[in-house]
Amino acid sequence: MSSIIYPTTNLNQIEQISICRGDGIYVYDEAGKRYLEGLSGLWCASLGYGNEELIDAITQQLKILPYSHLFGGRTHERAIELADELASMVPIEDARIFFANSGSEANDSHVKMLRYYFNVIGKPQKKKIIAFEKSYHGVTVASAALTGLPAMHAHFDLPTEALGILRAETPHYYHGQIDGESESEFVARLVKDVETLILREGQETIAAFIAEPVGGAAGVMVPPKGYFPALTKVLEKYDILFWADEVICGFGRTGNDFGCTTMEVKPDLMSLAKQLSSSYIPISASIIPGFMHDAMRDPSEQVGIFGHGYTYTGHPVACAAALKTLEIYKRDKLFENAAAVGGYMQERLREFSDHPLVGEVRGTGLIAAVELMQDKHTRTSFGDGRVGAIAKQFCQEQGLLIRAVAGNSLAFCPPLIISKEQVDEIITKFDAALELTLSYVTKEKLFTLR
Repeated sequence: MSSIIYPTTNLNQIEQISICRGDGIYVYDEAGKRYLEGLSGLWCASLGYGNEELIDAITQQLKILPYSHLFGGRTHERAIELADELASMVPIEDARIFFANSGSEANDSHVKMLRYYFNVIGKPQKKKIIAFEKSYHGVTVASAALTGLPAMHAHFDLPTEALGILRAETPHYYHGQIDGESESEFVARLVKDVETLILREGQETIAAFIAEPVGGAAGVMVPPKGYFPALTKVLEKYDILFWADEVICGFGRTGNDFGCTTMEVKPDLMSLAKQLSSSYIPISASIIPGFMHDAMRDPSEQVGIFGHGYTYTGHPVACAAALKTLEIYKRDKLFENAAAVGGYMQERLREFSDHPLVGEVRGTGLIAAVELMQDKHTRTSFGDGRVGAIAKQFCQEQGLLIRAVAGNSLAFCPPLIISKEQVDEIITKFDAALELTLSYVTKEKLFTLR
């Protein structure tokens, strides 16, 4: 046992696998066993492992300028290039970019900038943020408060109430529908509930609504068609900003440039990370519209500084890695590949829909989940996450690395470079693991085969 405190881990169940090297979409453990990386690490290694172009770009930047900061008017070429490139890509008018090191920091920075903005325009009461009941937005104090997963809150005493975090029902039709309710009726009900929440709290107190276009760690929740367009109409009516957490969805994951494109919604704010650099070097971005930045300029001069930033904000090596990553995406048409191969992956995974353990298969592009249910006919979940954990372990034994999220949903998020043949490999390995899981839960009397 090492001296590491392991993140998002049962601290009594550590060091179960040690990854030593990677190549393409595969990684290898210390015994030399090969695994297909079915979750791109943590939804992030979009270009897979050992991309020589990306490694060369990082190495060259290390030789030229291994570090410089952006404090006090100082800058460097790589940060300017990356900010301009992102501003040209995102669907936000006159976009302004703040760099950090992780999705959590990007979301935390947004919380601070929203407060700063509404304070300086004379609306200091406009602080509250609406987030889904089942959601994931990070693990810093503020971003963990935005997160709606109980395990991320337990024992931490997060200042959720003090930060003004409000909850809206997660738009997951499979679990959220009322008997006989159509998808359109479900959407209308949830959007009406949001409007009721706004009126109860007071529109003058609510700054923003944060959501992942497709929820990742919350179970790969894909909202029904029309949900976000209907929601944002309500937000516009009450002068509330829509904040898209694109940390997982951004850069091709859903088969388009951004998840917002896939879900047909235009954001006011965006958070980016993970696939921005294919995770070869940590980097993230908080994106705000020009009108917010304009309002913040003179107040910063009055104080003397805009009092927010990190030692590694706009790190030149991270910026170089991100620039090369974006170049590869565009040149190799990887967003298009994610759409084509992702469509094939969705089709293949849906072949498991009739399996006795599978309640729902959901996803879009190269992100999906297969949810295991105690009784699929009544949509009854298992009492805890043990079955998902067992299924994940059986997948690992078959040479497939995935993750159990939100209890017993098995998440798939392979690198954007994956081929259809490699999707078939995922399906073969998962099929074997699912049958082992069925045998286990039947033997343990956790499940009765109908």
